[in-house]
Amino acid sequence: MTKTIKTFFRHVVSMLCLGGLLLTSMSIVSCSEDKDDVEEFANWKTTNENYWNKLYTTTEQKIKGGDTSWKIIKNYTLDGQHAVGNAQLSYKPENHIIVHVLESGTETKSPLLTDYASVHYMGRLIPSTTYTAGLIFDKSWSSNTFNALTSRPTHFEVRGVVDGFATALQQMHRGDHWVIYIPYQLGYGAVKAGGGTIPAYSTLIFDVRLVDFAHVEKNLKDK
Repeated sequence: MTKTIKTFFRHVVSMLCLGGLLLTSMSIVSCSEDKDDVEEFANWKTTNENYWNKLYTTTEQKIKGGDTSWKIIKNYTLDGQHAVGNAQLSYKPENHIIVHVLESGTETKSPLLTDYASVHYMGRLIPSTTYTAGLIFDKSWSSNTFNALTSRPTHFEVRGVVDGFATALQQMHRGDHWVIYIPYQLGYGAVKAGGGTIPAYSTLIFDVRLVDFAHVEKNLKDK
């Protein structure tokens, strides 16, 4: 199929999707995903669930083996829960985030949910058809690579990010450098995000450096 015909076909498809119907002479096509989505992120929900379960099991084994650079942290919204009677609380793998500690700061205090944070970060997805290292969907630095001398961190309120990211930040200290793995249940869930860049059911992987935190944003330091 020539480029011109492909372009025409996609235009027709988009117009029919807006009207609620999509019928071609060959088949009925879903309006929720275009052809490129299906090829790049095929079986994305199952792929992400399998990825997460394998990562969780592998991380458990590393921790049991004495590797202190890996952590499994329960979603902060589950803190303070109490079992009823003799029942015991149990949590699923997707109720947690997984953290790989690359560098540790020297402080002991962590941000509160109501604090603001100054952070360097890069977010990506798990490997897909074209993006074998995972599609990078966002980052705080403008150059291709992070530079501690020139990169400026971004500021945001801890409670203003997805649960998985907020869970990690509340455990971090100034100077910490973590890779944070977030299951889709603690990320954007079953909907697309990032203007459609992030497919539904996406595991999120963030490379994060916590620079500073404060209760008032204007008090944040960027170095």
